[in-house]
Order: sequence, then structure tokens, then C-alpha cells
Amino acid sequence: MTEEERWEHLKSLDDALLMGGVILSGWCTFIVQEADIAFAKGAYLASILTSVAGIETYLRSEYSSKTKQTLFSLIEDAPIDSSLKKDLHTLRIYRNNWVHVDEPWHDRALERSSEPLMNELEEMAMFAVEVLRRTIYENQWI
Repeated sequence: MTEEERWEHLKSLDDALLMGGVILSGWCTFIVQEADIAFAKGAYLASILTSVAGIETYLRSEYSSKTKQTLFSLIEDAPIDSSLKKDLHTLRIYRNNWVHVDEPWHDRALERSSEPLMNELEEMAMFAVEVLRRTIYENQWI
């Protein structure tokens, strides 16, 4: 995909998923914009990580009264559709594999061929920006 096609993809997600309006915190809005920019520029890992940060910020602002709550418990405690919860956990687990690297010196897969890895990251980034929007648009007013 070109950068223009990625921007169009984001726009098509908004057109398909946003039927009314939403109110987001300033932090959430800023993080979502950063996730979009990273995605459009082809920085797929950055987009995934930032999308999850936007999801966490949204869930924390909408549904959490506790200050020390894990992303897992934010997802579990949120009154959202079970299929969205499932996708959020899939994305959380994928993100954790990148953020919490147990053996950082075992990096041969990165050295061998980056094309399969980049294809996987692009696919997961597309998933991440969609799940981000499904999350932030889940409580719309019409």
C-alpha cells in the first residue's frame, strides 16, 4: 500500500464505523492521531504500539476508576461486546511480544529476512487501527 492508500484505508474505517459522534479525552485524541500518522507512513510497529496505547487510554478514561489497572483487566472489566474483547486481547498479546522481549539477543529472525516480518507487521497494523476505531467508536451518540 502507498501512503495515500493507507490514509484512504483509515478514512474508510471512519466512514464505516463512525455513525454519530464520540467525545474523547485530549490524551486519547493525540494518541490516536499519532497511531494514524505512524500507520500512514508505514511505521507499522509504531502504529501497533500506539494503537494499543490509544485503546488503553480510552478504556481507562471511559470505564476505570482505579489508577493501577492492567490493560488485561481494563479489557475484561469494560462493558463492551465480547468479540471486541477477544480482538483487544489478540492485539494486547501481539503487542506484548514486542514490548516484553524475553530474549533480546535471539534476533536471528530479524536478521534473516525482513519481508515476512514486515508483511506480518503491516497486517497487524491494519488490524490494530481497525480495533482502535471499534473501541473508541463503541459508545457513540447519534
